[in-house]
Amino acid sequence: MKYEFGGRVRYSEIDENGRLSINGLVNYFQDAAMAQAEYLGIGSDYLRQHSAAWVLMSWQIEIEHLPKLYSEVTAQTWPYEFKQFYGMRNFALLDDAGEMAAWANSVWVLYDLEGGRPLRVFPELLDKYGLDPKLEMDYASRKIVLPKGGQMQESFLIGKHHLDTNHHVNNGQYITMAAEYLPADFEVRQMRVEYRMQAKLGDTVIPVVVKEDGRITVELCNEQQKPYAIAEFKTRQVF
Repeated sequence: MKYEFGGRVRYSEIDENGRLSINGLVNYFQDAAMAQAEYLGIGSDYLRQHSAAWVLMSWQIEIEHLPKLYSEVTAQTWPYEFKQFYGMRNFALLDDAGEMAAWANSVWVLYDLEGGRPLRVFPELLDKYGLDPKLEMDYASRKIVLPKGGQMQESFLIGKHHLDTNHHVNNGQYITMAAEYLPADFEVRQMRVEYRMQAKLGDTVIPVVVKEDGRITVELCNEQQKPYAIAEFKTRQVF
């Protein structure tokens, strides 16, 4: 089933240009997914009782435009497929004219917190969520191919402000970290993120950045050069 909530773009959600920030957009999408689960009674408490959690594997976000400060917006989300351990979910952000300002695809895996392995999606989750039609968009690969020639940046440590209720770095925080390496005039039109490994409090992050014409890729690695996450930003929709 489709779930939505409305609001206005707040000052705390905008970037230096007075428009909804990339991080703000991702937060609207994440909040919609969490709110739907709570509304259906299969949110954080339910998952905790089953020692389970939904872990995000990838984002593909397309941006037509980012709404201005105090603009009315509506965040929407709906699952369109469940397959064994995986759940696939679309998102949309509508502007004050009811047009899609941004839309997204995401892939999640249901994870056994005690056993440390994927879980087959519970029948109750399937029944509660239901399915809606898949959004019409050009679906890119979940895997991001790393370009060569990456430049290593100064490392930093994971702090408490990066963490969520699962005690590891929140999905949106990786995007915020990666977006720090975008030039001020780089207008993001497409963003893909692939999550490889969970970072926790005190872990070291070493960014590796590749800048190409129309595309910037940021690999957020640990000290062994294994990526926690890879983010790809494009100024236009190119696959």
